[in-house]
Amino acid sequence: MAASRDIDLATWSRAGQFNLFKTYDRPHFATTARVDVTALMTKAKPQGVSPYRAFLHAIGAGIHAVPALKMRFAGDRVMEYEAISLSATVPRPGDTFGYCYIPWFDDWARFDESCKAIIEETAKGSDLGANTGERLDLAYLSCLPWLDFTALDNALPGPDDCIPRFSWGKLVQGADHRWSAAVAVQVHHALVDGLQVGQFFDAAQIRLDRFADLA
Repeated sequence: MAASRDIDLATWSRAGQFNLFKTYDRPHFATTARVDVTALMTKAKPQGVSPYRAFLHAIGAGIHAVPALKMRFAGDRVMEYEAISLSATVPRPGDTFGYCYIPWFDDWARFDESCKAIIEETAKGSDLGANTGERLDLAYLSCLPWLDFTALDNALPGPDDCIPRFSWGKLVQGADHRWSAAVAVQVHHALVDGLQVGQFFDAAQIRLDRFADLA
């Protein structure tokens, strides 16, 4: 598990929101917005870049650009982790899947190499590999390549689950010849507000646009 630091609730600017939303039965909220993937599809993909792994990296960059998305709580203790690993769903033959755990590297080449190996190993396995609560230094990621969805909600085990969920849909080309995809972000309101969700989308878009530099 990654190193973390405790947040001092006595001085934390969001302590009021934390104490309020932590009492809610349904404290999570989900936001879906579109991101531009033109650079990824027209520049990077022809160079051999995997759009799937590139999306994982862009989401990881967005998470690590926003401190609130690296925060987790256990009871009244709030921690901010130095790094968040990405737990993604990996399809297996038939209609099953497994969970993999990808360490975060800001460097694309290093991340891509590690990510590819972990995904390939998970695809060959049979164990579901689900996190049963032993780790909080995670974000959950999934792809729905069959749908260009307009909204998405996730199954949640309970109101104290504070691990954020990130999902993206089918990559589609519009009439203007630009490519885009829907991205859904589901977070716990005790830790994250709309402002931080917006910051995530800004940072993820910047990383997606950088794939133009690979051409």
